[in-house]
Amino acid sequence: MDTRPATATARSVDDHRRRVEQLLRPLALRDVDDVAMTDALGRLLASDVRAPVDLPVFRNSGMDGYAVRAESVAVTPVTLPLAGVVAAGQAGQTPLPAGAVMKVMTGAPIPPGADCVVPVEDTRADDTTVTIERGRTAGDFVREPGTDVRAGDLLVSAGTLLAPRHIAALAAVGLATLPVFRRVRAAVLTTGDELMPAGTPLQPGQIYNSNGIALGAALAANGVEVVSVEHSRDDAAEFGAKLSAAVESADVVFTSGGVSKGDFEVVKDVLAARGGEFGAVAVQPGGPQGVTVVDGVPVLSFPGNPVSTMVSFEVFARPVLRELSGLLTIAKADVTLLDSVRSPAGRRQFLRGRLAADGVALASGPGSHLVAAMAQADVLIDVPAETTELAAGAIVKVWEL
Repeated sequence: MDTRPATATARSVDDHRRRVEQLLRPLALRDVDDVAMTDALGRLLASDVRAPVDLPVFRNSGMDGYAVRAESVAVTPVTLPLAGVVAAGQAGQTPLPAGAVMKVMTGAPIPPGADCVVPVEDTRADDTTVTIERGRTAGDFVREPGTDVRAGDLLVSAGTLLAPRHIAALAAVGLATLPVFRRVRAAVLTTGDELMPAGTPLQPGQIYNSNGIALGAALAANGVEVVSVEHSRDDAAEFGAKLSAAVESADVVFTSGGVSKGDFEVVKDVLAARGGEFGAVAVQPGGPQGVTVVDGVPVLSFPGNPVSTMVSFEVFARPVLRELSGLLTIAKADVTLLDSVRSPAGRRQFLRGRLAADGVALASGPGSHLVAAMAQADVLIDVPAETTELAAGAIVKVWEL
């Protein structure tokens, strides 16, 4: 475990998260698109939608059965003549003769003159007559227009994340398109001469580039449209060119690697010259962080170790991105710690944990390279900066991954 003390100038986790939120929150004012109903699932509704028609649109049957006047079945059993059949989709404008019944299917129009429906299971029928064995009162199994929603009523409010239940209601009133906020668009730019794409045979000193794929997946899982995932060698000119392309297409750019104190910190070198703020945050993993605004576009720079990259995203970017996307707030809970832990003084540590019925257990050690072990975690264990030791049985806060 790294036991180096945090520097006195390190920014707190909460301060850095507020800085990131300050940069990203203006993205709430992004453009509005009209999208087809079939493409609206999971989108954030940009304005209130009011019903253009009544639902139900017309008076219809709630059961397969027989439309009748209630007064005709006040005394049962009673046998009445069958005057016709109305199927769903038919106009149903033929009036019901007095003292007769008309067969109706669920959703079919109620013929004029009828005021209730007797379910088919309460009847016996032949080709010309129907015996009603149980009477009904006026209104039974009749769906009146507007009993679900009236034309002009608010159907779905602005800011709603459209789920299947919303799509069902919006489609039922005949809307073909919906106004939704354009998704936040993000670009990912990883750096490092040592990183190689999957499927490439590794040479000595090389590793596979997991951060690009992982960040892209994390962004997509939190409602963000990923417009590009690129990689740059540790070359200032190449990084600068790829950064310019990313800024042109994205609302926010995420970089990984090149932000610490080594000899080849290309991200920090290029962006510091453009006004970027780089320094330590009192956190483990993910201490080196950077924020820059390039041509009006926020650039968030994370350290390159895989776990550091992912924890940085979870702690600093994910909460505000979910808010912008209309997704639920990340679940946090107080649970019992099943293992004892030690933590460096002055750093807020986020350990990877796995929930069990009786608490949370460590899923891995604190190392920022243990990416495979992180796959076994389903929460982050939040250890406060002032805490250096916790015994098994202590109550800790966990963040849902």
